[in-house]
Parts: sequence; C-alpha cells; structure tokens
Amino acid sequence: MYYPYFRGKQFELLALRESADVMAEASFVPIIEPVRESLNGLERALQAISDAGGEAIVIINPRHGDHKADGATISAFLDANYKDDSAISAGILLVNGTSLETAKALISRHADHAQTLVHAGFTAPRDLAEYLRDNDIAVTNVFIEDQASMLYRRHFAAGTRVLVRDGFEQQKNADYEPVDAFSDLHITYTDLDMDGYGDFLTVGDRFSEGGGPAYAVAIHLTYIDPDNDDAMFVYHFKSDSNDTPTDPANKFAEALAKLIAKLDAPESKLVETSAVEEFRRLHDAGHFPGLGYIKKLSIRHHIETLADYHRNADA
Repeated sequence: MYYPYFRGKQFELLALRESADVMAEASFVPIIEPVRESLNGLERALQAISDAGGEAIVIINPRHGDHKADGATISAFLDANYKDDSAISAGILLVNGTSLETAKALISRHADHAQTLVHAGFTAPRDLAEYLRDNDIAVTNVFIEDQASMLYRRHFAAGTRVLVRDGFEQQKNADYEPVDAFSDLHITYTDLDMDGYGDFLTVGDRFSEGGGPAYAVAIHLTYIDPDNDDAMFVYHFKSDSNDTPTDPANKFAEALAKLIAKLDAPESKLVETSAVEEFRRLHDAGHFPGLGYIKKLSIRHHIETLADYHRNADA
C-alpha cells in the first residue's frame, strides 16, 4: 500500500526503527537507499522491521551518498543476512545513466532475492520489459512519478505497481508559507492503476549531505483534511528570529510554540501521534533536542498520520 522512501541518514534510520511496529501493522513497505558507508544503522533498522514482522526494500545501487560508485557492499550485506528472507527485497535503481546491460546484470546478480525495480529516469523501458517477460522474472515496479512518465509505465503492466510522488517542496526554512499542499496519492493511487503509492516523507527527494547553520528553524507536520476530500497538507511552523544563525534553541522554541498553539486550537486537524506527544513534552520541558531529532519526529508523525488514515478508512 504505502511505500515511504528513506535515505539512510542517521535520523531517518532512527525514525524507521522507531516506526517499525506501526509500519508492519499497517502493511507499509519502506524503501531504503543507503547513503552512508557504514551499514550498521541499516542493519539495526532492518532488524527492527524483521522483529515487527514487516517488509522493506533496500536499494543495492544507490544514486547518492557513499555507495553511489559501487554498491557491492550492500549486495554482500543482503546475501549474508537476507538471502532467504522474502520480506527484504533487493531494490535496483534504474536511472538515466543505467544501461540495459547493467540493469540485466543487477537483476541476475540478485536472482535469489525478491526484487524491486525503482524506475527513475531509465531510458530503455521496452527492452527491459521484454527481458523480464521473456525470462519470466517477477518484480515489483516502483515508479518515481516525475522520472517515469505514464507512457513509460505502460511497459510494466504486470505485477505490483507503485507510484512515488515527491509531495514536499524543499525551500529555505524562512521561505515556507504556513501551509502547503502535500499529496492526494493516498486516495487516488488506485485510479492511476497502481497497487501502492509512496513519497519522500517530510524530507523531499533532493539529496544534500548537510547544510550550514540554520538561520530559521521549521517544524514540518502533515495532516489530512476531511474538508478537502481527505487530501494531505503540511504545516510549516517557523521561528521568528531568523536574521542570524545564532541560538537555535530559541528558534526551536518559537517554532514549537506555534505548533502547540495549532494543536490546541479547535480547528486543528493534526493527529495526536506519538511524535506529537514528544513535541508536547519538549515544549513543557523547554528542551531543544537538535535539528536531526526534530526531523525524526516529523517523519514519525507523517507515517503515523497515514497509518491512522488507512486504519479509519478500512474500518
């Protein structure tokens, strides 16, 4: 159903571990693109997912990060730990520079694993679809929406099909409007002949290794609006003292005060997730946990919000 796309930074993997039970219960399947040389964080995240009885997809040839030149370490890791585990799928990322022969070689290399193809700019869909069909290879197809057109997707009509949309427009924190539209895919994915949908959480698709000091602090929390056909939107709670990069704790306190005011307002449509409970505790304690921790809570809230939506929609 829902396939959130994670990049394997520290706090994203922590959010994944802490959300493992929620995702397993909701039948959510995270896609993980490892971007750090060490796979220890990935190993702990996958262990949490396995312990919860969940599933995951691990990209074996990342586009970004420390493994972008060679994903052999990731392949060896999957061979050693998850070769006979159908719940952990080998994800093959097909980008603009991926040749047909490379795609075939990666598929053959992971013939003993469950396989997922992530289509993100690949230019030989007809030939690849024929190869899969002629060799009776079953895969899950994940399409990054802005890099795999509808015409492209027609070549891969068989098997499980997932559409991933980047609903989070990345800007400088100080430039965000109070509210932005996020996505309606959680409602419309079946209308698009898809079996599942995904997004890049409240992080966005654009990858960066890390920025400089924060002039503004923003807390991004998604919500589903029943007054707008259950479409998803995102609040951006921003600090006010944004002229210098000093005193991030005070900037966080300013943003957090706006979040709490919205939560306590009668018109709030935010789900009281475990992440929201943690934001309330941070507010009561006057504690600044660091920017990465804030991102982790935002991701957890997003996952729990969608889990709550599907739980109620299926009731």
